[in-house]
Amino acid sequence: MERTLEAGHRAPASGTEGTGRRSRWKSQFALQSMVWPGLLFLIVFSYVPMYGILIAFKNFDLFLGVMDSPWAGFSHFREFLTDPNFMNVLRNTLAMNLLALFLGFPAPILFALLLNELTGVRFKRFVQTVSYLPHFVSWVIFGGLILTVLSPSNGILNLLIVKLHISDEPINFMGNPELFWIIMVGAEMLKGIGWGAIIYIAAIAGVDPELHEAATIDGAGRLQRMRYVTVPSIMGTIVIMLIFAVSSILNTGFEQIMVMQNPLNLDVSETIDTYVYKVGLQQMRYSYSTAVGLAKSLVALVLLFGANYVSRKLTNNSLF
Repeated sequence: MERTLEAGHRAPASGTEGTGRRSRWKSQFALQSMVWPGLLFLIVFSYVPMYGILIAFKNFDLFLGVMDSPWAGFSHFREFLTDPNFMNVLRNTLAMNLLALFLGFPAPILFALLLNELTGVRFKRFVQTVSYLPHFVSWVIFGGLILTVLSPSNGILNLLIVKLHISDEPINFMGNPELFWIIMVGAEMLKGIGWGAIIYIAAIAGVDPELHEAATIDGAGRLQRMRYVTVPSIMGTIVIMLIFAVSSILNTGFEQIMVMQNPLNLDVSETIDTYVYKVGLQQMRYSYSTAVGLAKSLVALVLLFGANYVSRKLTNNSLF
């Protein structure tokens, strides 16, 4: 009898809960319909292709297909790790990414902080627009502009160097292996500093103005308010972006390296992405290239969890 009464009491609650969910779903139909295309895109282009990961463990034959190709185990992974060029491409990849992490990561933060201090609305909008534009230009065009500026024959930078008597002869920047890493990091900073600052500008806009007013009353200047009010207030955003930057430390990008690469700087410009393209795809070694890509993803996953764990322990800010 008691069980019957309990069931009778629970049934309306369940029905009410279901009705409430349906009503909320109907009321949020317009918002949820905006999410569906993104979810569909994610499923089709991110999850469905994961079926192809099997290729990394097989000797893939284009005519036999994925399922009928013979198994190869971890042979492709071992092949990459024992490749004579492995240490060189790993060194170049890590060097450029670590350099970009130390120099390129703080750049958008500093740019957002300085931009926030501008009082002229029109000038501020102009600076924002100009800084955003390079992000929307493809690396083929942007890299071509960099090569034109640095050209030893008619590049504007070499013309200034010769005219100002800094050097008697033009400098072949792209032919000097010692300058390639700095040039690449500088080009990436120039192209992405404005776009990368957007999220920090949004975070700064959410800082409570009363904190700045209180700091001003206490006699704090602009730099002091920036250091003791603005930066601590956006520290959560900075930590999250740092975690993402650390997790992508093996991903140098493909387009920018291929555009700037030439036979003179090949020894310092060959990265994992370009090497896999040349060896894995141009030679139709699909299993090899898939294995390297999978290994990069696993390392990125480990770095993501590791950076998140360290961040949570040191700053109490983390992704999860």
